[in-house]
Amino acid sequence: MPRVNPAADAPVPPDSTLADTVLERLVAVYAPAADPVRAEGAAAYMKHVAPFLGIPTPERRALSRTVLAGTGRPDEADCTAIALRCWRLPEREYQYFAADYLRRYAGRCTSGFLPVLHHLVTTVPWWDTVDVLAAHVAGPLVAADPALAREMDRWIDDPSLWAARTALLHQLRYREATDTDRLFGYCLRRADHPDFFVRKAIGWALREYAKTDPAAVRDFVAGAGNRLSPLSAREALKNL
Repeated sequence: MPRVNPAADAPVPPDSTLADTVLERLVAVYAPAADPVRAEGAAAYMKHVAPFLGIPTPERRALSRTVLAGTGRPDEADCTAIALRCWRLPEREYQYFAADYLRRYAGRCTSGFLPVLHHLVTTVPWWDTVDVLAAHVAGPLVAADPALAREMDRWIDDPSLWAARTALLHQLRYREATDTDRLFGYCLRRADHPDFFVRKAIGWALREYAKTDPAAVRDFVAGAGNRLSPLSAREALKNL
């Protein structure tokens, strides 16, 4: 578990030789690939949540492979340090790198990583990082330690809409292993949320589960009636 900076109430990156290497390489490789024109367009598309370097995704991922060549597998402290240090850098591509890294190595992390994950989904938050972290980091963590589902029960009521979105989407890849009581319960608990991104997440979570049990989703939407927003209901039934 990383130390916490009481003044900022934010996790402090633990010492990590691997993180030192990765961050040094990352900045050295990403910065020269910046394209100011693309950066301006990317920032506008993402509602200026952060500045961008302007590196197209295929090129960025190719550069990332160069950065990680020969670095070996991380432990939880390494994952924590890399993610938190990337989140401190201003340009969004560094946070994309960290999200991809955590997606790849989520299995190296334990329940102790959850406070770090909460920081990541609520700091410089937007769908582009939150959705990856929800489905590919929060989801595997809860699957590996079912006791963490109780933490998702807290996140669904979190003042941050992005933590609530993470709770709604963390079972996105569970298929038959989906806890339907939690899925449907979360959808009803946040059904009246005014924000588009929560209402959209409700519909997306239901639509994804409908690939596994379409009848259950149809019945749930019908039973919920007007409690679900038109957006949530429409998205839930989109492919049925």
